[in-house]
Amino acid sequence: MNLLFVGMTLSVIGKGLLALGVVWVHVVMANERRFDALVLRSFRTELFVTVFGFALIVAGYICEVTALGGFTSLSTCVGPECTASIINALPE
Repeated sequence: MNLLFVGMTLSVIGKGLLALGVVWVHVVMANERRFDALVLRSFRTELFVTVFGFALIVAGYICEVTALGGFTSLSTCVGPECTASIINALPE
């Protein structure tokens, strides 16, 4: 499996989890209309889902950069050299 594909997949899953966590707590708050144990529990769940989603986004970013040649090759290239390195890293 291609490392770039894995990185992009982890990023998408992480972004989805972030959105899901935020929407979930807002739905619970809208239904409850007061702060009780259920709302506080949903806040804790949202915190876990959000941190896990953020970790997946960071892991996906690292996988994508590694698949494209690493941090040093992307930070030192200029102009067409960057385009060529990205094109060469992508599978055909």
